Amino acid sequence: MAAGITLNDIQKTIEPQIQLFESKFKESVRSKVPLLDRIMYYIVQRKGKQMRPMFVFFSAKLMGNITETTYRGAALIELLHTATLIHDDVVDDAYERRGFFSVNALWKNKVAVLVGDYLLSKGLLLAIDNQDFTLLQVVSKAVKDMSEGELLQMERSRSLNLDEPVYFDIIRKKTASLIASACAVGFASSVNDAKWQQMVWDIGEKIGIAFQIRDDLFDFGAEDAGKPKGIDIKEKKLTLPVIYAINNASAADRRWLIYTIKNQHNNKQKVAEVIDFVWNSGGIQYAQEAMHRYRKEALALLAQFPQGEGRTGLEQLIWFTIERKK
Repeated sequence: MAAGITLNDIQKTIEPQIQLFESKFKESVRSKVPLLDRIMYYIVQRKGKQMRPMFVFFSAKLMGNITETTYRGAALIELLHTATLIHDDVVDDAYERRGFFSVNALWKNKVAVLVGDYLLSKGLLLAIDNQDFTLLQVVSKAVKDMSEGELLQMERSRSLNLDEPVYFDIIRKKTASLIASACAVGFASSVNDAKWQQMVWDIGEKIGIAFQIRDDLFDFGAEDAGKPKGIDIKEKKLTLPVIYAINNASAADRRWLIYTIKNQHNNKQKVAEVIDFVWNSGGIQYAQEAMHRYRKEALALLAQFPQGEGRTGLEQLIWFTIERKK
């Protein structure tokens, strides 16, 4: 796979479908309430990289073709995901999202919660009205997993009691379940086969885990990601490099690490010291190896599907996941 591939490069083979999806999605969030329409316009204009619809469309083409159900599946993923992001910003008191003001920053928490609820209901109605019950089941599982993962992380972060199996359980639910559901929804929209659908879910789950580990590495300035940020440390989030460093430190260093993260996470110098310690401990290399392992496992599963645009597109997305710079 050529290095430096961009999302625009990957998207070229399905560009007409993505453009049609965007127009359908705009239509799906219309309402008769002027305030709601203004907020929906704001959200749609600031949508991200469109990775999730790409996972849906390429997965639909693995053993079938893109159908009207595929477009509804992509819209369902986006509606429910956008709802969870809006609710997350309220929970986290976050006033920015992708460099723009969040909905709660501009319209306050009450409005943001109601907008999230509106998007959830639109997603549910879209599936029910078209009897897309398989798609609804897949996405509902992902939303459940995302909520459980978030709560589990909150619970464990308070005491910094997080070992590697729990970390992987959290990111499997918080991050990977969404990408897994996008892949499974896409496949189910064109092929009715539970065994292959589960395999597609597994591919998406492994991609999602690799995706989150890549995010972990950004916080340490790893893999050409620029200067270390230390944001996760400031928020007392234990990511894979830190967990490795803690587990392999001496008793004294372990106490120092946990104390510093818990009590001195707002001290820039102390955060920098933690970052240096994690680098020197081999935590970055360990996380990189884990990321590449999940990428390799995802590609191995994908190789069982027929060659074609769907498989090629997903292969490219897998490589992009671990090579992206932000």
